[in-house]
Amino acid sequence: MALDVLLGLQWGDEGKGKIVDFLANQYDIIARFQGGPNAGHTIVIEDKKFVLHTIPSGIFRKDVQNLIGNGVVVDPIILSKEIAGLKAAGLSMDNLLISSKAHLILPTHRWLDAASEASKGKQKIGSTLKGIGPTYMDKTGRNGLRVGDVHTPNFKEKFDALTKKHKQLLEIYPSVEYDYENEVVEWHKAIELLKTIPVVDSQYYINNALDQGKKVLAEGAQGSMLDIDFGTYPFVTSSNTVTAGVCTGLGVAPKRVGKVLGITKAYCTRVGSGPFPTELHGEVGEEIRKLGGEFGATTGRPRRCGWIDIPQLKYTIMINGVDELCVTKVDILNTFDQISFADSYQINGEKTDELPFDLEGSEITPNYESMPGWNCDLEEMSTRNELPEALLNYINKLEEMLGVPVKYISKGPERKNLIVG
Repeated sequence: MALDVLLGLQWGDEGKGKIVDFLANQYDIIARFQGGPNAGHTIVIEDKKFVLHTIPSGIFRKDVQNLIGNGVVVDPIILSKEIAGLKAAGLSMDNLLISSKAHLILPTHRWLDAASEASKGKQKIGSTLKGIGPTYMDKTGRNGLRVGDVHTPNFKEKFDALTKKHKQLLEIYPSVEYDYENEVVEWHKAIELLKTIPVVDSQYYINNALDQGKKVLAEGAQGSMLDIDFGTYPFVTSSNTVTAGVCTGLGVAPKRVGKVLGITKAYCTRVGSGPFPTELHGEVGEEIRKLGGEFGATTGRPRRCGWIDIPQLKYTIMINGVDELCVTKVDILNTFDQISFADSYQINGEKTDELPFDLEGSEITPNYESMPGWNCDLEEMSTRNELPEALLNYINKLEEMLGVPVKYISKGPERKNLIVG
């Protein structure tokens, strides 16, 4: 049995959580393979809204196992609050597992994150200040603490040693306000809750499940353009958000990867700093932000909005090996007379549909095409054939330009507003 993958193709916030929630009952295991609580997956079930930061989006399906994989970095405080919120809503956590090799975010990691960002002045990366980057730095520097360490007798000594090292590093950064003492107390309290979550060696767990014929869906966080290798570096996250990250983030061989489902909005957004070729700075961008509620699920920061970027999507489809597409938030464009898209770039006087080495350092002018909008409410439409001709023309144009079929069309946050086929 192969392992399927679902991930975002833009700069994150594509609506991945909703799609995982919808598909989860077709799988035995949903496994998060990278990232940390700097990402938020928003899911609406009936009249209830949930925002997940670490827990996989299949948690609402009681017969589905949910694994926090070894590629994830875990903040025990944020995880404990997330669990408390879900339990208060009546959910059981009996179907939640965590990898022994997942790294822990310490209070000093968040302190380092804030101090490092403050040191950059106007060149800020746009960090969410959740300690993600410093945690991955300790992971690659072979200094990190992992979930499995929590259950060892010398865990406190390891924690103290790493904290001491961080405090020495903090001396080279600008001073920032941070309530360290209270954070440490809360962190150790959260560790006690973490100890109650079943710990597995995720590489054995996933491979054994696949050998037994079980179906697994790997869930990514952020988007492909934030990948540490292939994104808009240095304005990226600290992990591999692309399909290749599944192999290292869960411990599976490349040959075990099956279908790859890529998620894109009908337009494009980006939160934080960094290049964004199709960004709209005027009234149209503001209207998309307002209609789409484009504010970060984790930070509340307003997202930058723009038209869909075809060269960018071709790039992420290529590096991810995407087999099927899901286009989300088509309903946000219901009232627009014209829908635009960038079909190519003009760089140094030359037309291209390839991304340059450095988007930040390149003078890019998008070449736009426009199509008529559909100007109607999609709420009561439940099949592809019912959709207005102008929307179908837009979807067909995307399929033609991207060379990948659109399998899902999302026209609202609820489960019922996903059209399949």
